[in-house]
Amino acid sequence: VQLQASGGGLVQAGGSLRLSCAPSERTFSKYVMGWFRQAPGKEREFVAAISWSGGTTYYANSVKGRSTISRDGARNTVYLQMNSLKPEDTAVYYCAASATLLADGYYSDYAAWPEYDYWGQGTLVTVSS
Repeated sequence: VQLQASGGGLVQAGGSLRLSCAPSERTFSKYVMGWFRQAPGKEREFVAAISWSGGTTYYANSVKGRSTISRDGARNTVYLQMNSLKPEDTAVYYCAASATLLADGYYSDYAAWPEYDYWGQGTLVTVSS
């Protein structure tokens, strides 16, 4: 079982990127999917998450209003569209999947990285000022 994250790169402040996460198995269509990030010297932090139906989404305050998480069932892919990027968004971004989180779970549950069972390898986002 693998999660393949892609879409990172170098972008100027104010620019946009779309990250993608493609699970290797279609059973992930029933999993809650999340994005986390970790900047050098900092702890891993929650970015956004989406329920299997797409009906529930949560965002960290730091990206709310600038980012959109979505999932395409036909392509079995989860996306994180990030706009108005800032230098402080620079980090390695990881996608993750949870087999146990509920579709109507609370933000505190979706934002907790121990709730996720599977992790991708990460994709680096660098925002220059």
